[in-house]
Amino acid sequence: MSLTQAPILETERLILRGPEPRDVEPLIAFLLDETRAAGFGAAPNRGEAWRWFALNVGHWHIHGYGYFSIEMKDTGETAGISGIWNPEGWPEPELGWVVFDGFEGKGIAHEAADRARRYAYQDLGFTTLTSNIVPGNTRSVALAERLGAWFEREYENIHMGHDLLYRHPGPGDLFERDADDDGSVEAYA
Repeated sequence: MSLTQAPILETERLILRGPEPRDVEPLIAFLLDETRAAGFGAAPNRGEAWRWFALNVGHWHIHGYGYFSIEMKDTGETAGISGIWNPEGWPEPELGWVVFDGFEGKGIAHEAADRARRYAYQDLGFTTLTSNIVPGNTRSVALAERLGAWFEREYENIHMGHDLLYRHPGPGDLFERDADDDGSVEAYA
């Protein structure tokens, strides 16, 4: 049972869906792992990790978007989160991603982030997105660049401290338009 009004999005291997009660434990485990969650905002204790889960549910209700839970189609396991994040104090909406232990190195974060970005542009009408990355998080920098994002500037994130802001290509740079129709999106490049 989804706790939000999030749509269900699919890719070849993944289902992106709203957070459900069964996602609490995998997310808490991730947030309590200081090493793995350092670039995302590790939680100091279980209560703070639970609050982050609830924050994401509330984010969906306030903004109409948030982090999707990434579910593996073949196993039903929760593999991570990806979506659009813009809490109070953020410079602008961000495309974010995290994969949980055991799901790294399989292209899951790229597949999920690419689909979440397409949702933001095609369904929500966003014209730009950023990814805010903690310095030293080379894997996230590499993924942002693989998604076509480029380094724009450094800034002070009110929650994370010093951050690097990567700018994603806009929808006009990603979508092909069919000249024979009314200009609606025909294909995703």
